[in-house]
Amino acid sequence: MRTVTALTEDVPLLDDLMPWSVAPLRLGRSWVMAPDAACLRTRWDTLVRAEDGEHEALFRPTRLRGPHSAVAQLPGRATGTGRLAREGGRCPEPVRVLHGPFDEQWLIPDHRLIDVARPELWRVRDEHQLFVVEAGTALVVSGLLPDGRTPAGRPGRVRPLYRRPGGHEPNLAPGLTELLGEQYGCTVGAEDVAAWVVAAAESTPTGCVVPLTADAGVWASGVALGRELIRVMLRGARGAERPRLPGGRRPYVRAALPARPSSVDYVPDEETLVIGDTGRVSPVPAAAWDYEVGGARVLQLWFEQRTGAAEPGTLDAVRPAAWPQQWTSELLELITVLAMLADLAPRRAALTAPGHARLPAAALRAAGVLPPPSRSRRPASVLDFAEEGPEGQFALL
Repeated sequence: MRTVTALTEDVPLLDDLMPWSVAPLRLGRSWVMAPDAACLRTRWDTLVRAEDGEHEALFRPTRLRGPHSAVAQLPGRATGTGRLAREGGRCPEPVRVLHGPFDEQWLIPDHRLIDVARPELWRVRDEHQLFVVEAGTALVVSGLLPDGRTPAGRPGRVRPLYRRPGGHEPNLAPGLTELLGEQYGCTVGAEDVAAWVVAAAESTPTGCVVPLTADAGVWASGVALGRELIRVMLRGARGAERPRLPGGRRPYVRAALPARPSSVDYVPDEETLVIGDTGRVSPVPAAAWDYEVGGARVLQLWFEQRTGAAEPGTLDAVRPAAWPQQWTSELLELITVLAMLADLAPRRAALTAPGHARLPAAALRAAGVLPPPSRSRRPASVLDFAEEGPEGQFALL
């Protein structure tokens, strides 16, 4: 999503094209999310075995959650609903989530630990779902449940592509796909619209806008570009091919990373990422190292999430004793993702360059597509499975 200072045309808002959006998760305590799943299980075991006074200090209560909170189950998760102070069982199996725009981490999916978990997102989370996430000036797509935060921790918006599980009921303004299909002389589906949004969206002071083309050829090119961007961002999810750079450009570990690296740097002339005193990864394109979201370098932030200082004696301080091999694999893949997204940036800029005939928001209003009805801004009523309420009661939805 590019940032522009002004638009002279009547351009539709993303908020109108994809009307249902959800605020980001509010964890309330950072220790429930981590880059390593094993340390989350250790944190859980440390918590449930702690004595009463220590238990509360480790938990870090807030106004919304404490060890004695009565909380319903997260949709689709078979976790306990008894008060956590009485919990003695095993850690719920951590789930993969997207932290910020590009950092894939793990979360303990227990509603008793999370201040505001956004159950409406968990209800529609499945293998068919795509989440479009506004993270500052970045617009990313994820098959994982996103926390909806910018790199600086500021809230964005999460827009599921589908309002119901199973890829049913697109989260689009009613009549939008039919209008676009008539305009371009082809069938337009929900994922075509999502692809165009990812390729063409622009950030403005008044919100995220999505310029629509009047030209069928430009539409087809934009959808193809958007599908490629989404494929890269999904990193193999939903059966997509994992992102790979051409031979000779793929990053490799040239010198083993130290067990506990404390710094990361970049040598432009050698296209080398220097990790700690001895670790070397190359080739790393400068565009991958320089890739920023909200003024923060993505690679630096990713590294800091794994090596930053934690307060001694807290659950946040429970971490891997040494740098896991899996983190190295994830680092190589993140470098690949950022390099490929940077390579696609010129095509994105050309897609909405001045001179293309636009389909203005006025045309959508004249057709009755905009503004979307108020009901489309609310979540659908999803009753595909029973949800256990606090202390084992059945939750009435």
